Parts: sequence; C-alpha cells; structure tokens
Amino acid sequence: MSTAATDAGTRNAFDRYFEISARGSNLGREIRGGFATFFTMAYIVVLNPLILGNGVDADGGKLAIAALAAGTALVAGVMTILMGVVARFPLALAAGLGVNALVAYEIAPEMTWADAMGLVVIEGVLIAILVLTGLRQLIFTAVPTQLKTAIGVGIGLFLMIIGLVDAGFVNRIPDAAGTTVPVEMGTGGKLVSWPSLVFVVGLLFTLILFARRVKGAILIGILASTVLAIVVEAIAGVGSSVQNPNGWSLNVPTWPDAVVSTPDFSLIGQFNVLDSWSRAGWLVCVMFVFTLMITDFFDTMGTMVAVGQEGDLLDEGGNPPRTREILLVDSVAAAAGGAASVSSNTSYIESASGVAEGARTGVANLVTGGLFLLATFLAPLVLVVPFEAASVALVVVGFLMMTAVRQIDWTDYTVAVPAFLAITLMPFTYSISNGIGAGVIAYVLLKLTTGRAREIHPILYGVAVLFVLYFLRGPLESWIL
Repeated sequence: MSTAATDAGTRNAFDRYFEISARGSNLGREIRGGFATFFTMAYIVVLNPLILGNGVDADGGKLAIAALAAGTALVAGVMTILMGVVARFPLALAAGLGVNALVAYEIAPEMTWADAMGLVVIEGVLIAILVLTGLRQLIFTAVPTQLKTAIGVGIGLFLMIIGLVDAGFVNRIPDAAGTTVPVEMGTGGKLVSWPSLVFVVGLLFTLILFARRVKGAILIGILASTVLAIVVEAIAGVGSSVQNPNGWSLNVPTWPDAVVSTPDFSLIGQFNVLDSWSRAGWLVCVMFVFTLMITDFFDTMGTMVAVGQEGDLLDEGGNPPRTREILLVDSVAAAAGGAASVSSNTSYIESASGVAEGARTGVANLVTGGLFLLATFLAPLVLVVPFEAASVALVVVGFLMMTAVRQIDWTDYTVAVPAFLAITLMPFTYSISNGIGAGVIAYVLLKLTTGRAREIHPILYGVAVLFVLYFLRGPLESWIL
C-alpha cells in the first residue's frame, strides 16, 4: 500500500471516530473553534488562583498563586482532551466559577485546604456513581424538551451579562450612591475608560464580521481586540483596575518580558478525604457536599444542552450525543480538580464560542486542551488577552443562543412560565442552577395544579424536591446547626 493511501486511511479513521464529516464539519473549523473556546475561557488560569489564593483555611494557610495557576491549566487541559476523546463533544472543562468561591470562602475556613479538596473529590466520585448507575442521565432525560430549550436561552443571556460585566460595560452601582438601581452602564452611566472603548470597538467589529458571515469572525474579533488593547495600553498606560478604577479588569495587555515559565505542580495530590468529617463535623460536610453536587450536577446539564443547541447537535428529545460519556467525564473532572487542589472542574459554557466558530466534535477539544497544557509553560503569554477582548465573544454567542427562544410554546402557561423563570433567573442571579431549579419547581407545580400531572416524568418530582431543599439550604443550615 502506498504512503498516500495509508495517510488517507488514517485520516478517514480519524474522521470516522470523531464524526467530523458526519456532523458537517471539517478540520479547519474544529481547529478554529478550539482556539476560540480557549481564548474565551483562558482567563480561568488567572482568575481561579486569585479566588482560591485569597481564601484562608482554618489554620490560616495561604496557597501559592503560581502552583494554583499551573494546576488549574493542567487539569483543564487533561479533562478537556478526555472529554474530546471519550465523549467526542465540543465541551471544554476547567475549574468552576462559583464553586471555587464556595470552596475558598465557605468550606475551607471550616477545615484545612486538603480536607476541603477531599470533599470535592468525594462529590466528584458520588456524581460518577450516579452516572454509572444511569440515574444522572435519567434525570437529564426527564426534563421536558421545551424546558431544556429555555435553559439554553437563559444561558445565552447569562453569557451576555457575564461578557458585559467582565468588560466593564455594566457595573454595580456603589451602595454609597444612594440609589435602588443595582447596575449601570460604565461609571456614572457613562463609558469613561479605555478598556470599555476597546470592548465596544471590538464588539462592533466582530458583529460586522459576523453579519457578513466571515469565517472565524469570533476568533478574529478576539485577536483584533487584543491587538487594539495592547496598542491602547502602550499609548495610554491604563494599568490594572487594582491601581486605577478605570483600568483593565484582570489581565493588563502588555507583551511579557518572558514567554515561557516553569510550572509549579507542588499542590497536585494534596487532598485528604477523611479528616474533614471529624474536624468540621459530619453534618457540615454533608451540607457542603450536597451543595457542591447540586451546583455541578445541574450546571453541567444546562451547559451541555446549550452547547448542543448552538451546534444543532441535539436529538428530538433535546439530548446531545453520548450524554452518558459527557456526564461521566464531567464527574471525573470534578474529582480531578479536588485531587489537584484547584477546586471542582466542570463543563464551561464558553465552549459555545467555539461551536459558534464551527466546532462540532471532540477535535476542537484536542486543540483547546492542548492550548491549556501549553499554558502551564506559557502563562505569561496567556496574560496578554484581557477580559475586555475575550468578552466580545460571549456577547455574540449570547445572541446566537437567544434565537432558540422561538421554539418555546408561549401560549401554554404551564410551559411558558417555567421557561420564563429559567431564562430570567440565570442572568439575574448569576447562576445556571438557580434558573434550572426555578424552572423545574414551577413546571411541576403548574402541571399539578392544572390537572396535567400525567405530563410530569416521575423522576421530576424528586428533582423538584431536591431543588426546594437547595433553595432552603440557608434556613436549614441555621436550624440544624
């Protein structure tokens, strides 16, 4: 057999395994999508260490930022590649925002950091057991299709508000301002900072490319916005928002003195699954594990629906391909994050930016994961892309995901009201789980009270009860403890 024939056979096997042609994609689109996903979520390599590093455990210990950054990038890279190879779905993973704050500011202060990470490992193992027994997938399929659609739409709005806030286009009004309005545009209702200008120009440029159907519009928009940010910083010397209220919100876009740095993996394996139970008490640990499970469990469900919806990868029941494999890798990632001392890892909705660029298979994950692994050595280069440049993609993707709202039957209030609650509460409470919970509870309640109980999947009753407990966990904790 000729070398050309062998190469063609290898390419065909690669194509068949990842279903590249079957999903209407090609290698160029997958690579482009993988880059777009990485650039929209690379901020986690910087942000996760800052959140975890500011937390203090019961012994007053602090964690090394460099070790947290290296561990964050390593676990994100390995788990994203694993998702691509096993589930063959364009869904990247990294340390979960919200969960990391819960770990740093609520769980760790009750015990040592190693103990807290042990609870995260336990949570991941429990979710994996639910996947292997089929219960997690059963719960996922029990959620009605139109509510799944609403979850995707809500996540689109959530992405948009994340992008606007991260870019400084929307800000919280200080309490001292004496107003009941919670947020405003820019500062004092005006855009007064150079970073905001970079975001606006980058967004308009990206929207023009997108409307003209330019291939790679989102990725080009991120890169162009980054170049503009570097130029602006070089001329205006804006600096970080730590020193300047109108500065860059996270990364200051300047070319680094060194491109390569040696990663510090000293925190990997520093976890303990037993001592927390005697140190903090079993009831405290149970409540923490329950909260972690609910957050990871349903955030992932919403995320994979939204990403599949964006890529037209869902079946008639609103389920993505290889749901079981997606959920299993996600649960393994939760445990892996704890084992590496960087908090629970979970699926990232920013993956939708890669799907918007054309990604349809796990090949995009190979690219994104590979870039995360490189980031363990190229951390200085990752710091060049500011929030204000990456946020451009989130707003555009938010629009794309919003278009699915037309698939919801707004004339049936037993569906429309739960959909409305799911869509609105995600951005307004900054939580995917809150939106899903409100939607599920309202769906079950309205179907029951309108004589349509037979339309409720039996599993959904249990899910609704769990969410009621989730929403009441504050009063329950104060009452029990």
